[in-house]
Amino acid sequence: MSEQKSKVGSAIAALVLAAVCAAGGWVGCGIYADVAAKKASAKYAAQMAAMRSQAQTVAVAEVKEMTYNLPERYVAHAEAVAEVDLLPQVDGYIKEIKFKEGDVVREGQLLYVMDDEKYEAVVGQAKADLNAAEAEARRARRYYERMEKADERGITQLERDNAEAAAEKADAAVLQAKANLVVAEYNCKKAKIFAPISGQIGKTSAHVGDYVAPSKGALAHIVQIDPIRVSFPMTDRAFLAWRKSVKAGRTDENRLRVILPDGTEYGREGEWDFDDNEMSTTTASITLRLRFANPDRLLVPGTYLTVLADLKNPPAYPSVPQTAIIDLPGGNLGVYVLREGDVVEAVPVETLPMHEGFVPVVKGLKVGQKVVVSGTRKLRSGMKVAFAEATPNEENTPGWKGKEL
Repeated sequence: MSEQKSKVGSAIAALVLAAVCAAGGWVGCGIYADVAAKKASAKYAAQMAAMRSQAQTVAVAEVKEMTYNLPERYVAHAEAVAEVDLLPQVDGYIKEIKFKEGDVVREGQLLYVMDDEKYEAVVGQAKADLNAAEAEARRARRYYERMEKADERGITQLERDNAEAAAEKADAAVLQAKANLVVAEYNCKKAKIFAPISGQIGKTSAHVGDYVAPSKGALAHIVQIDPIRVSFPMTDRAFLAWRKSVKAGRTDENRLRVILPDGTEYGREGEWDFDDNEMSTTTASITLRLRFANPDRLLVPGTYLTVLADLKNPPAYPSVPQTAIIDLPGGNLGVYVLREGDVVEAVPVETLPMHEGFVPVVKGLKVGQKVVVSGTRKLRSGMKVAFAEATPNEENTPGWKGKEL
């Protein structure tokens, strides 16, 4: 019994000892962790102090005032103001072709000459028929006049009525003959085909000796090339803003330009020509058309282009290269501004979208201040800096190079 009590006592003592050791270990661990944290903090502070005391090599640039004119871009295509298919209005053989394929033709210019002998013959027959009808009409009219003057006892009313009807029938025959002559002369005239509009003519589908007819299709196609239209879809929001500016009488503020397929700018500004009367329910856009002078034929109907819409007198803002913009805690944008003593300070800014490699700053900077444009990765506010020339970055900032101070 005493042996069992001795074993129980030993177990209890062992448990007590273990608990004391565990408590002491936790206390020791806490003290150790606290000491380690203080050492890490002190080390970080020492590192930051060392970094601040050691000048970081950066490149800086002066904040300059620049105009901001970010254009809106629209996919567009050129289209002819007028175009026409040359359809023969009478049938016959092609006798002459008075143009070269691809020529610029003028309105009223003779293009095709058809063999018109049969039409000339029809005109001659119609003239003869008219002469005969007029002669018959004169004879019938004289006879009716004699019947009118005759003694009523010598003729009957039926004879007088018949004479009147014959005169009227002869007059109608004259009108019919005149109409036939008009049709014959019209057909003869249409044996010559003239350009109904001015423009560039395409290839001809008929040649000298070919038989052509209205049912056989067009002979050629003419498109007007000067002036020319450029058509593009404008979004509903942009169209609403444009209409409001029109209502306020500010249409002269806008500038409309065209970029050609090779990337160069067309050297003439466009004028508003037409906007559609319905908004597309699938694209939420409306079609607008601009009219451009096109004397050099650089705008070809059917070509895809880019329309740039911006301001004639754009505003100006303090601007910095895109490389100067940094991300600040909290999701804000900022720049490192150079202060006295060659020390930098992170300053939050409000910007507009980048344009031509530069970022306009609406709030936070003034013209003439100097900002870091290269070497911002390791910078912190309060650091001292040394200066070097920035590596040119024509892709991000076209035409700009860092300045050595």
